[in-house]
Amino acid sequence: MKACVAITGASGTAYGVELVKALAKAGVETHAVASEGAKEVAKHEGVKITFAKNIRIYNEKELATAPASGSALFDAVIVCPCSMKTLAAIAHGFSDNLVTRAADVMLKEKRMLVLVVRETPLSQIHLENMLKLSRMGTVILPASPAFYHKPKKIEEMVAFVVGKILDVLRVENKQFKRWKGK
Repeated sequence: MKACVAITGASGTAYGVELVKALAKAGVETHAVASEGAKEVAKHEGVKITFAKNIRIYNEKELATAPASGSALFDAVIVCPCSMKTLAAIAHGFSDNLVTRAADVMLKEKRMLVLVVRETPLSQIHLENMLKLSRMGTVILPASPAFYHKPKKIEEMVAFVVGKILDVLRVENKQFKRWKGK
């Protein structure tokens, strides 16, 4: 599998950073792009957007790169976290940076696009954009951690969401304790 994780300016940059690490650990060829907004939010949240040397990291302005082309054969693009600005741009085909162009490529090539939305409450516009993209085959995955596994640290809540993303990508993982019923 070959995947690109795009980290945008929504709160929750830890989700994207941990997802990149988990994909690489699982043996997935992983590329990453962080928007300028993501870098600002990461500073505020105390998250470092740094990865191992085998992770190819792009700047959002680099439109002449592999994730911007269908011929690069990425299997998936995951926008994590996905800001409502980015969601709107993707929903309306406004591909002005590498994040939105990589997502647009997934839509036109009918490949996997996962948007890990991180906003609350949601407006009617947000919901309509999500519905529009869902109808095109996009997976809308709200960053909503569960509590049945009784997390004690933020890292456990982040791991749960990352595990759910990996599940959608069909990447085997043990990010969280799975529900087994009563």
